[in-house]
Amino acid sequence: MKNNIKLLVLLFSFGFFMSCDDELNDLQPFVEGNPETFFNSVSAFQNGVDGAYRQLWNYYSSTGSGLQGIPDILSDNVIIAQTGRRSNQDYFNYRYVAGTGGAIDLYWSEAYEAVNVANLVIAQIDNLGDGDDKDNILGQALAIRAWAHFDLVRVYGKIPTQSADANASLGVVYIKVEDGDTEDPFAEPVRETVASNYAEIIGDLERASQLIGADNGQGKLNTDGVYALLSRVYLYNGEYQKVIDAADEVSVPLATAEELEGLYTDANEAGIVVKLAINTSSESGGNNVGVLYSQSNSTSTISEYVFDFDFINSIDEDDLRKDVISFVGLNQDNQYNAISKFLGETGQVNGRVDVKVMRAAEVLLNKAEAQFELGQDALSTLNELRDLRYVAYDGGETGQDLEDAIQFERRVELSFEGHRFFDLKRRGEAVMRSTMGDIIDGSGTPPDFPTIAADNFRFQLPIPIAEINANQNMVQNPGY
Repeated sequence: MKNNIKLLVLLFSFGFFMSCDDELNDLQPFVEGNPETFFNSVSAFQNGVDGAYRQLWNYYSSTGSGLQGIPDILSDNVIIAQTGRRSNQDYFNYRYVAGTGGAIDLYWSEAYEAVNVANLVIAQIDNLGDGDDKDNILGQALAIRAWAHFDLVRVYGKIPTQSADANASLGVVYIKVEDGDTEDPFAEPVRETVASNYAEIIGDLERASQLIGADNGQGKLNTDGVYALLSRVYLYNGEYQKVIDAADEVSVPLATAEELEGLYTDANEAGIVVKLAINTSSESGGNNVGVLYSQSNSTSTISEYVFDFDFINSIDEDDLRKDVISFVGLNQDNQYNAISKFLGETGQVNGRVDVKVMRAAEVLLNKAEAQFELGQDALSTLNELRDLRYVAYDGGETGQDLEDAIQFERRVELSFEGHRFFDLKRRGEAVMRSTMGDIIDGSGTPPDFPTIAADNFRFQLPIPIAEINANQNMVQNPGY
């Protein structure tokens, strides 16, 4: 297999890469470097792996469509600010279609680019002699391949716990070099089932967990990161005891309340298990991820999105997170419940910070939810987090109250980090926004669509139109 490491970057989408169109049949892949000779040392392999991480950067941190922010915009956590630029309003108002562009195209193309690079590394891994270095490189590549496919299937397909028909419904194409999937650059693959996708994702991650090193440096996966990802994937797949077992393998301690502000300004890395080092990396060219929420300058907070009125007012004054994640923003003589997460480094308002993909708090909340589902002691696990987040709290919940408490803490703790839409989706729950407006006191303009039913087709984003046009075997999601 002679593919260029950057081959997919040159093509708009996976479909163009795999199409049998007559004109494309006449084209040959541009060869910048033959992987069979390029991958000849540990450093060369790590450079390849780093290229795959960079593709993850591209769709998590896009200034207009990053996966770190769009899932909150699609959910009930925010409301669009009328004095902002009205960016991403097609997503907020659920008016997106296959040709909308932005997030719909970005996640598909960039995730498959990450998969492509990971597969190039995996294909040539036997160029290295057996040992820890080889295992670590292979572990990273397998984990990245699983991570990118997981993002693809949770965006474009259903989630196994979402509904009774989810596992048998259409997922995405899982590309594995070991299966010969990369041998024909003009193939027209078909979508596999959600169940098949999750089996492949879990298989890659479980294998990676036995290979990857314990410390690969800033912004790279390691043993903790793979087990953290497994805790999330198992939760989405409804494998609750495996959630608990994976969570127990993660050694990163929770961030304290005092550390949270510095965590979100990149002053510290407290509680971070997996991150994309957009800001703190030595490489240049990263995106300013926080601008999805605010386009602030030195004199005004020009919010794109602000807290949903009911959400901000549900957070207790004894919750030490409230002042860390929110502030009063002023623009055009209006006050807003503005979002301070990802506003920028200390004293900055440029939105340039790292993407916190997984934190120890999420891993703990994954465990608590799984324990609740199995009738285990979820309260004690939940209280480990609440003890660090509240001046005081009542606690002692059981039954439905405990389940509600776990989901509420998840909503607050992980707010604006790209979780809420997927949490509602995987639990088969509707989006229930406030009917109040965008101004701090609830006045202003309410959302056009405050409610999206749990079975609404828009919980699955459409397959990009370019992919549909390029691959005659690609089936569009229902409703589009």
